Amino acid sequence: MASMADAAADADRLTVAISSRALFDLAESHALFEGSGVEAYRGYQMAHENDLLEPGIAFPLVQKLLRLNDPAPASPRVEVILLSRNSADTGLRIFNSIEHYQLDIARAAFTGGEPTSPYVHSFGADLFLSANPESVASALKAGVAAATILPSKAPQSARDQLRIAFDGDAVIFGDESERVSHEQGIEAFHRNEVEFVDKPLSGGPFQGFLAALHRLQAAFPAGDASPIRTALVTARSAPAHKRVILTLRSWGVRLDEALFLGGRDKGPFLHAFGADIFFDDSHTNVESARQHVATGHVPHGVKNNA
Repeated sequence: MASMADAAADADRLTVAISSRALFDLAESHALFEGSGVEAYRGYQMAHENDLLEPGIAFPLVQKLLRLNDPAPASPRVEVILLSRNSADTGLRIFNSIEHYQLDIARAAFTGGEPTSPYVHSFGADLFLSANPESVASALKAGVAAATILPSKAPQSARDQLRIAFDGDAVIFGDESERVSHEQGIEAFHRNEVEFVDKPLSGGPFQGFLAALHRLQAAFPAGDASPIRTALVTARSAPAHKRVILTLRSWGVRLDEALFLGGRDKGPFLHAFGADIFFDDSHTNVESARQHVATGHVPHGVKNNA
């Protein structure tokens, strides 16, 4: 039976669930599955199960997350869980690759073609990353922070520090202010933010993940010595910035950097920050971002209701 200390350690642990197609480059075999069906795919994967898979878009992120456990404590600070629609047979190639790259991933669910999203909540994941938009949408509906990993130009960073960037409205925060902008225009949005400046914004789908990341940061030295750095990268500008700052303060959560871009393309700024991943709800913003950094689309809020 788990002790109370074990339960507390589990509660403080950051748990990230990731699909096999986000972790590894499975484009060739996935195209075979789409074009020739499950039996052709099964035969191919079993025939190549000893051939190593190339790293996928989220691979560097996972490496840095797991590195936060060094030197390995009795109870790891971060756990990464693999979720895959492969069967155990076809998934053997994936685990062989995990072993080769020395990724400390021990827990997995191979669903044999069934949706993986039901297991995101079962594993207690704080974040789910997948290349499948339907799986991401299901996880979001279940209350888990989730994003679709997009094909991105994501060069390997020479920096050991883990850097994560977030959009604000409809990602960290709810989309109530974004709805005003969408329905009434930017001037109405600014008036709304000035009028309600002292009223904290509601929490968005990534509020819980940000809080868990903040707790993890607290386990390390602050400042440049910290192995984690976070940033808010938002299209907001003055005077709409103040409500964001006061909301985060009311939550007791800090972000290391805040970029209020006033509608400028986010991609170059994310490149300058050196984001290992960026999360945004806007299709326009993720198209800009993915030219520079690994990017996750969060299909939430008014911009994704159409």
